[in-house]
Amino acid sequence: MRSFNMAIKKYKPTTHSRRWITGYDFSEITKDKPEKSLLAPLKKTGGRNAYGRITTRHIGGGHKRMLRIIDFKRDLRETPAKVIAIEYDPNRSARLALIEYPNKEKRYIIAPVGLDVGAEIISSIQKDAEIKPGNCLLLRHIPQGTLIHNIELNKGRGGQIIRSAGSYAQIMAKENEFAHIKLPSGEVRLVSLDCRATIGQVGNIEHEAITIGKAGRTRWMGIRPTVRGLAMNPVDHPHGGGEGKSGQGNPNPVSPWGMPTKGYKTRKHGKYSDKFIIKRRK
Repeated sequence: MRSFNMAIKKYKPTTHSRRWITGYDFSEITKDKPEKSLLAPLKKTGGRNAYGRITTRHIGGGHKRMLRIIDFKRDLRETPAKVIAIEYDPNRSARLALIEYPNKEKRYIIAPVGLDVGAEIISSIQKDAEIKPGNCLLLRHIPQGTLIHNIELNKGRGGQIIRSAGSYAQIMAKENEFAHIKLPSGEVRLVSLDCRATIGQVGNIEHEAITIGKAGRTRWMGIRPTVRGLAMNPVDHPHGGGEGKSGQGNPNPVSPWGMPTKGYKTRKHGKYSDKFIIKRRK
């Protein structure tokens, strides 16, 4: 079993932007090329819908990618699987673990902290399953205080939340048929004890410390420039215009189409899931 400690790579300041750029050293990656059987094509939209109209701004360009098919459901139960590689995924901040079952079937899962090549993991609904990173268990069988990720919100639907690098949730309490789960935002939410979650914190914790360093690097990621409304003309944005450098003028910040923004709460009042939220996020 090998253990990997990732480090952030810095560069010699050969240019002004290079001085601040940081990146991954990829020391935890053990396999260069993805598993072909678990790839699918990923078509770029440029932010446009079926009619060719831009519905999401600032999207376009970027490097070509292939979609990795990830097992969020972990529906092959009571069968131990072995971790055979840790891989890079261009579509997410977390790393992927390639696991292999005794029948030679391979699947991708999100790699948690402490899951190394050679480790054995299992997806189980049994009460006596081991509490260790990578194991997928029912919430009713996970002790209070345990760090978890890839949590189901509806039984059998597969993990939907807590999937990005370094994120985790914590089981605060269990009451009746629900677990009180504290999310990274600070929100405490009720989730059925029959839903499942994976033990551990999502890996690649250093992701938040990476400095992009230059505009071109965001273009590689498929992100186009974002212009402030303040820098536009009045014809283009409600915040535009003014002599010299001036404030937005509008006491209620709005989007280019006049909708309130910058902190305006957009959650629908009386939403069906309100009853599952015990404490709002900060």
